[in-house]
Amino acid sequence: MPTVLVVGASSNPAKFGNKAVRAYQRQGWNVIPVNPNEAQIEGLTAVSKIEDVDGPIDRISLYLPPAVGITLLEAIRKKGPKEFWVNPGAESEELMARAESMGLDPINACSIVDIGERP
Repeated sequence: MPTVLVVGASSNPAKFGNKAVRAYQRQGWNVIPVNPNEAQIEGLTAVSKIEDVDGPIDRISLYLPPAVGITLLEAIRKKGPKEFWVNPGAESEELMARAESMGLDPINACSIVDIGERP
């Protein structure tokens, strides 16, 4: 079972960070929600930061404003995901350029659609 970190996960069902958690769960992924302000999201224990997660990660899916997301790129790089998805609204030219310069090879697309779901 692949593992995904949903960075910017939310307990608000109207937000895409919550829709992603539910979509990945339906598709059988091991989902780890990342949000420093939430204890649980969709029945899963949320972690405060990327560094709190042990073990290999198949995918990181980013759902934060670009100004926040860019501050997490070093933690994302250190985690070494196989894939790094920057969802619509989380991207900026600066974030994408910095991620590329760090060797993250960001994918700027909807990760929910990629797994066969509709947000």
